[in-house]
Amino acid sequence: MPPLSPLFADALLQSKSPVINGDGSHSRDFTFVDNAVNANILALFTENTAALNQVYNIACGEQTSLLQLFQYLREAAGTDLQPTHGPERKGDVRHSLADISKAKTLLGYEVKVNVQDGLKKTFDWYKEVSELGK
Repeated sequence: MPPLSPLFADALLQSKSPVINGDGSHSRDFTFVDNAVNANILALFTENTAALNQVYNIACGEQTSLLQLFQYLREAAGTDLQPTHGPERKGDVRHSLADISKAKTLLGYEVKVNVQDGLKKTFDWYKEVSELGK
């Protein structure tokens, strides 16, 4: 049966070390679902005509490395497990950062939940669901 949760969270829930491809310095601009929902609500109800028919980047506007992501999850899990490093994935983009300035300017978008808090909420939910399934 495939894991119910994302791989890092699933490994931590099983007290196993997750595999991070490469050295873990790859970064992304992760965001919590509440931020995306908020942006959609802002877009739906905007009275700013310049904001209509636009495409927006919705994120936190900050880079989080895979090692940082794992550290946040590790803290949420209350464990000192260390990741195992696997080979780099060919063609993987090293760093990605969303420009959220247009959403801020035209929609009044602001990040409501930062990455660390969002991961804690997410991990706690996966942990609860995992325990219900036992």
